[in-house]
Amino acid sequence: MADEYTPPKVWTWNPGNGGQFANINRPTSGAQHEAELPVGQHPFQLYSLGTPNGQKVTILFEELLEAGHSGAEYDAWLINIREGAQFGSGFVALNPNSKIPALLDRSGPEPIRVFESGAIMLHLAEKFGAFIPTDARGRAECLSWLMWQMGSAPFIGGGFGHFYAYAPFKIEYAIDRYAMETKRLFDVADKRLAESRFLAGGSYTIADIAAYAWLGVLWHGLAYNDAATFLSLHEYAHVGRWIGEIDARPAVQRGRRVNLAKMPERHSMADFEVAAEG
Repeated sequence: MADEYTPPKVWTWNPGNGGQFANINRPTSGAQHEAELPVGQHPFQLYSLGTPNGQKVTILFEELLEAGHSGAEYDAWLINIREGAQFGSGFVALNPNSKIPALLDRSGPEPIRVFESGAIMLHLAEKFGAFIPTDARGRAECLSWLMWQMGSAPFIGGGFGHFYAYAPFKIEYAIDRYAMETKRLFDVADKRLAESRFLAGGSYTIADIAAYAWLGVLWHGLAYNDAATFLSLHEYAHVGRWIGEIDARPAVQRGRRVNLAKMPERHSMADFEVAAEG
């Protein structure tokens, strides 16, 4: 057991205590260097990386194109978060929080910036009238599960993933705390999917895409040193059924590959995910 830590009266930043991400983590926001973002010819400019949060948006773009929405053509630009590209001045202008993904919507008369994966998904779903129910009850259910995923991800990434895979030393209490919470979240999804084909009901929506990006990468053993075994994720059979159905969608298969071109074919998503939800 590590020596007990007594917090000081006033916290001060120690650059050496950040584990694998000490070279980029800061207690301040804003640009750390000047860097313009590239711009392509399509209506949407996406600046991202193929992490779970990044995959949410590329899967949705590919689903929109698969469904015949030609106006959803996009340019995908890789933002290497391990090299600190998210702190370039151009990216910070799009997302003051310096997290991927960030989107510039140039489809209208004036460019619109959108940041945070959930906000981007909602923006696109409403713009194209797709993958979100139009009736009040269905819309409320879809948005509830979308917000559930957004609120849950920090417990999986910044909580379990950080302390299990990234922290400079293992802390039993922290790993137990967030392993318990990650399993509870899988259990929430499993119980829902025992009674419903998809999270929001009988139709596939942005809520499924958002949750799949996180639950699927853990289920397949691609995240956090094959945490699927540690967490016994095979216990959640209904989640497994749902993941398998989404896995088979051609647009999902394409969306998962976007911004992975420079990564190994067999990679660990954990290697490209900043602890606090990149």
